[in-house]
Amino acid sequence: MQLKIYKLGEEVLRKKAVAVEPSEITDEMRTLFEDMFETMRAADGVGLAAPQIGISKRFFVVMSDDDVKRVFINPQIIATSANMTDYEEGCLSLPGVSENIRRPEKVTVQALNEHGKPFTLEADGLLARIIQHENDHLDGIVYIDRGDPEFAAKTTAQFKKRLERAAKKEAEKARKAASIAAKLAAKQARKQ
Repeated sequence: MQLKIYKLGEEVLRKKAVAVEPSEITDEMRTLFEDMFETMRAADGVGLAAPQIGISKRFFVVMSDDDVKRVFINPQIIATSANMTDYEEGCLSLPGVSENIRRPEKVTVQALNEHGKPFTLEADGLLARIIQHENDHLDGIVYIDRGDPEFAAKTTAQFKKRLERAAKKEAEKARKAASIAAKLAAKQARKQ
């Protein structure tokens, strides 16, 4: 099942997510991970964090260029390389926007997998970048926060306007639906 992807400007993306309790790692959560993979693939993404689907919990899913599905629960980046690399990043929560971002080339991360088993992974290249990007989401950070401040401010303002327009459309739709419902109810009352 495809899930809603929250966009920049929605509050959940700026909150620090809370840890997942071991008792929460159930079949239901594993189904959620599969839904996240499906949503991510449908949107042409390579990673998706829980806050991006409206859940303020510390987990994300990743599928890099090696096509391996990886789940990270309560991840902690325990080491990063001194070597840095630049890469044009995008984000499913900021569709149509990209920016060159500098990050460590390699990371070592510890986390729990989808069965609650601890693991340590050393990653480099694209996988390392995706892990850092998704881990940022768990701390309420979006990639534009790590780039040019002027670009971040402009992009944030742009998405705020989009959200305001969408909210106005929804309010107008609700107003029209309420008006139609009232007219139908009045018509029904007159029939009686």
